[in-house]
Amino acid sequence: MKVSRIAAAGAVAASAVLVLSGPAFAHVSVQPEGAAAKGGYATVNFKVPNERDNASTTKLEVSFPTDHPLASVMPEAVAGWTAKVTTSKLDKPLEMHGESISEAVTKVTWTATGKGIAPGFFQKFPLSIGALPEDTDELVFKAVQTYDNKEVVRWIEEQKEGAEEPENPAPVLALSAASEEGHHGSDASTEPPSGASDASAEHTETTEVAAASTDSSDTTARVLGVVGIVVGAAGVAYGVLAGRRRTDA
Repeated sequence: MKVSRIAAAGAVAASAVLVLSGPAFAHVSVQPEGAAAKGGYATVNFKVPNERDNASTTKLEVSFPTDHPLASVMPEAVAGWTAKVTTSKLDKPLEMHGESISEAVTKVTWTATGKGIAPGFFQKFPLSIGALPEDTDELVFKAVQTYDNKEVVRWIEEQKEGAEEPENPAPVLALSAASEEGHHGSDASTEPPSGASDASAEHTETTEVAAASTDSSDTTARVLGVVGIVVGAAGVAYGVLAGRRRTDA
């Protein structure tokens, strides 16, 4: 009896946890592929779940922070969606990495060309962005999700320090420390260092020459061995014949 009561209480508690934690997983979020290092470039995914049982998401608008503008934003093609990048002039040009930036991307809009995100599904929208700012630990984006029944959900509330998570939190991208190899972020080049190909070729050529020399030495040794055997056999035969001649004499 006690066991069944404990099991029932556990089931109720688990259900309560799921109900309470559900909304935290249902909002629009942004995550990098790998690291989003300060001063570098990164590929990030805006994850959009469908929260409705009777409507599909057909549009997503993501506004970019103007206090930390991003000069380069490139969307990846997503089947069934079109992407539009909006660039605006900044009120005050900023100096970024030794260059004056007067324009920056302020919004990216994805619009479904088909049915969109159906109930019970989610969709990722990848972007390549940079160069990431070096004077902040995070970037706050504001997203607007539109359903085919004309309902609009605004994910624009910023998290306040020490406060509970807002009902409609804005997507936040956490930035990691700058890479020691340089400002490459998660899109760091994997090309071999300059001269590596030549060095590899030289090493290969040397190995081949050494192998050829070894083969040549082995062949020479075999030939000399055979010659030695033949000469030895000839010597033995000559000795036998000489002995016979002495006997006959």
